[in-house]
Amino acid sequence: MAYKLVISDPKTRKSYQKEVSGEGINGKKIGEKFSGSVAGLEGYELEVTGGSDKDGFPMRKDVNGSGRKKVLLSGTPGFHPRLEGQRKRKSIRGNTVSDELAQVNAKVVKEGKEKLEKVFAGAKEEKKEGEDGKSITDELQQLEKSEAKKDKNYEIEQEKKKQEEESAEEQKEEAPAEEKPPEGSEEKKE
Repeated sequence: MAYKLVISDPKTRKSYQKEVSGEGINGKKIGEKFSGSVAGLEGYELEVTGGSDKDGFPMRKDVNGSGRKKVLLSGTPGFHPRLEGQRKRKSIRGNTVSDELAQVNAKVVKEGKEKLEKVFAGAKEEKKEGEDGKSITDELQQLEKSEAKKDKNYEIEQEKKKQEEESAEEQKEEAPAEEKPPEGSEEKKE
């Protein structure tokens, strides 16, 4: 069975994905090294760092075997305690790579002649064409720009309204109010 191999390069801090068959990796445990030729990387040496099965259960270095097991956990991977000292019984995978995994994580230990960026440069997604021949990414960028313009126009309108309200308030304050004589100085009418 094939699974996704995620190769991390510690020097560039980038990761690359490749679909591989299980030959050459099956039976390896977390921390063991294998040849990069399994993934088409001549001269590279990789180390298994983890993985997960089709249901998302992570591999754990301290659990032997390749099967899924319920284990009492107090930390990662597989459980993130919310309280100090909290423990919980969770399902996780053992530390051995098998066909039951959907993803295997590995890191580069020894580099080959070609850099990973060059090897995986051809594997980038091709642009998908829309109905009118434009790429979908171009259309999305254009849509985002128009949305940004709408947002900017909205902000300008809001500023204008605010300024108009402020000027209206100032005019009300400046308008001469009807002068009333002070309360104590009213003329006595006879």
